[in-house]
Amino acid sequence: MQVLILNSGSSSLKFQLFSMPGATILCSGLIERIGMNDAKFIYKTDNDKIELETPILNHKEGLSLLSEQLLDAKTGIIKSADDIDIVGHRVVQGGSLFDKTTEITPEVKEQIKGLFSLAPLHNPANFEGIEVAETIFSKAKQVAVFDTAFHQTIPEQAYRYAIAKEFVTEHNIRLYGFHGTSHKYVSEKAIEFLGKKESKIITVHLGNGCSMTAIKDGKSIDHSMGLTPLDGLIMGTRSGAIDPSVVFHLASKLDYSVDDINTLLQKKSGMLGLTGYSDLRDIQAEAAKGNKECQLALEMNTYRIKKYIGSYAAVLNGIDAIVFTAGIGENSDLIREMVCEDMDYFGLELNKEENKKRSDDIREISLPSSKIKILIIPTNEELEIAKQSVDLFKD
Repeated sequence: MQVLILNSGSSSLKFQLFSMPGATILCSGLIERIGMNDAKFIYKTDNDKIELETPILNHKEGLSLLSEQLLDAKTGIIKSADDIDIVGHRVVQGGSLFDKTTEITPEVKEQIKGLFSLAPLHNPANFEGIEVAETIFSKAKQVAVFDTAFHQTIPEQAYRYAIAKEFVTEHNIRLYGFHGTSHKYVSEKAIEFLGKKESKIITVHLGNGCSMTAIKDGKSIDHSMGLTPLDGLIMGTRSGAIDPSVVFHLASKLDYSVDDINTLLQKKSGMLGLTGYSDLRDIQAEAAKGNKECQLALEMNTYRIKKYIGSYAAVLNGIDAIVFTAGIGENSDLIREMVCEDMDYFGLELNKEENKKRSDDIREISLPSSKIKILIIPTNEELEIAKQSVDLFKD
């Protein structure tokens, strides 16, 4: 069985083609900087690696490029689109409608569309991926795996907002939590690494979108994002946590419309708003050259992460391990070092030499004397989605 997994982020598209149930990777790759003229397309198999820099203005163009590559006579991996049995899609927001993996039907598509307002940077991209995949891989079963499902174990005192009950019961306004597939995958790997099911873990998913989860005994009990992926940490283009009165001020004093405010906080804030750059690699390079705004942005970014570590330490009543994952979490030794410095109270001690090393494996980067283990665990949302997609059709 061949299972193609599409993981659409706000400005990226990760993909993997698996032979299941053995989870053999037939090809994998990444499209990043979608929406820019210098977008990158990376495609890898056991025999080939292709890297292109080309304008990719939206997810539809990216998926079209991917399908052409999969079918390429020389370096492609399939002979016909009909070779694909299942296409598994990461869908960010399932609201209160979806708490498990679901086969995509016309009704499900309409429900996903109805949730656009709760994840405006993601659900439209996820939906576009579904629509294009249905056209290209018309005989394949299409499956949605929802980011919000892992966080259904968050208790009511954590997911409720301090507003009247009818807003949650009638309008579903509550904390949902996101990046659930990633947090689930790396937390299970951390529990295996620690060798203890009864564990207290903080997972730190840092990419263009960023989130943190407090995980007790394998279950999510709190999360940094809320009703939408806008809340919490400072992100590539999203503001993260902000005083709600800022919205009122923008509307009443600066005459911003609701759409203007949404665009500002979702697409023009975060690291982009602070520096003019949304890609952390650019920001780190500029900071190294002495750019004060970029230096400040890095300090603000890591300060916010440290605040969440402190609050989750209280919620968990201790920490066994802090796990860094996703593009920035796995690759930026600078961010990890800045997060871990001046954490003596927790007994957190970073091994700076180990922190600078690169590896695709799970690794510990804390000193032996550290009271808390610091781990880097490469996430594999695609494999998790593939497993859940195949399990959906088991007898």
